[in-house]
Amino acid sequence: MNLVSKDISDDFPSSNKVYLNNASVSLMPSQSIDSMKDFLIEYNSVGPDSKDSELFVANKLKNIRKIIAKIICCKPEEVILTQSTTDGINIVANGLSFNDSSNIIIRGMTHEHHSNFYPWIKLKDRISIRNLPIDQNGFFKLEDLKSNIDNNTKLLAISHALYNTGAILPIEKISKVLKNEIPFFIDSAQTIGCIGDHDVSKLKCDFMSFNGSKWLCGPMGTGLFYCNKESSELLEPKTIGGESAIENDNNLIFKDLPDKFQTGFRNYVGIVGLESSVKYLLNFGMKNIRKKNQYLSNLFREELEKIPNIILYGPDNPNERTSIVSFNIKGFDSQKIVDRFEKQNIVLAVREIMEQKIIRVSPHFFNTESDLLKVIDELKKL
Repeated sequence: MNLVSKDISDDFPSSNKVYLNNASVSLMPSQSIDSMKDFLIEYNSVGPDSKDSELFVANKLKNIRKIIAKIICCKPEEVILTQSTTDGINIVANGLSFNDSSNIIIRGMTHEHHSNFYPWIKLKDRISIRNLPIDQNGFFKLEDLKSNIDNNTKLLAISHALYNTGAILPIEKISKVLKNEIPFFIDSAQTIGCIGDHDVSKLKCDFMSFNGSKWLCGPMGTGLFYCNKESSELLEPKTIGGESAIENDNNLIFKDLPDKFQTGFRNYVGIVGLESSVKYLLNFGMKNIRKKNQYLSNLFREELEKIPNIILYGPDNPNERTSIVSFNIKGFDSQKIVDRFEKQNIVLAVREIMEQKIIRVSPHFFNTESDLLKVIDELKKL
C-alpha cells in the first residue's frame, strides 16, 4: 500500500477532534500510551529503588539513546536527555565562556521563537548580540552571515525550521560558511520527525536541541540535546549533582558524556513513551512521513488559494518548508477564527510573524485529507 495515502488515524486516540496543532504538541500513538502504563506497572512491581529497578531503568535509558542516535546519526553518548528544547538551548547559552569582546550571531530577533531568542538576549549585557536581517519568510543572506563573523564570534544560533512560516533554513550551506571554525547551535524542534532523515555530520553542528512531544509524537516533558563529543569541552555545566560529577581531593571532576549534563532523575516513563513513539515513526519511515506531510500541506495550501482574501505565508517551494501552513483572511481576526473552530472541535493555533498575528495549521502524518478539507469547508462559511 502507498503509505502516503494510508489512513493511520485510528492508531492515535483523539476523540472526535480534528487536531492540527502538531507544531506545538503532537498526538501520541496508542502503543506509546500503553507502553508507559506497562512501564509504571513493572517499575512498581520490581521495586522503584532496588537493584532490579536500577538495571531496568538503565536499559530504558540505553534504548532511547540508541534510537535517537539512529535518527540523527550520532553516537548514543552524544544524546543528553532533557525535559524540553528550551533546556538544551540554555545548556549552551549558560555553558559557553565569554569575554568582553565576544559576540554571538542569531537570526530574526523577534521573528524567532522565544525559546531560541530569550536565552541569547539575556547575554546582551555581557557580550554583543549580532542579528541577521531576514526576508518575509525568515531567510537570511549568507553574505550577511559572512560579514558578521569575526575572530570574536563564539557561536551561531539558529532554528532549523521556523515555527511561524515553516521555512526550512539551508543548514548545510550555512555550515559551509562557518568552516568548522565557529561553534554552531541548531534548534531543531520543528524538523526532527517532520522532514525526513537527519545526519548531524552533514549539518556539521556542535549542538542541537529538540523535544519529544512535537513531531516525534512523544509525551510532554521529554527533550533531547545533541552535544558533539569534542565540542562538549566548550561547555561548563551550570547544574551539578552526584550523577554528573565525582569528587577527588575536594575537587569536582565532571563525568563523560552524557552524564556531564544530567543531574537528578530523568522522566523515565516519558522516555519509555518516546521510545515507543519513535519506533512507530521509524516503522512508517521518516521519508514516508515527509512525503505524507508535504502531500497534506500542499493540498491545504491549494484549497486555501481558492478562498477569496486569503493571505498565505511561507515559501512557495514545498521543499523549503515543513508541513506548517500559515495564513490570514483579510477582514477577520485570527484569534476569533481559531477560538470559533475550537468550539467546533477543530484545533488550530494563533502565532505571530513579527507583530502580525497569523493562523497556523500544522498537519502530521496521522492526519487525513478529510481533516484538512473540513477546515476548508468551515473557512468558506465565514
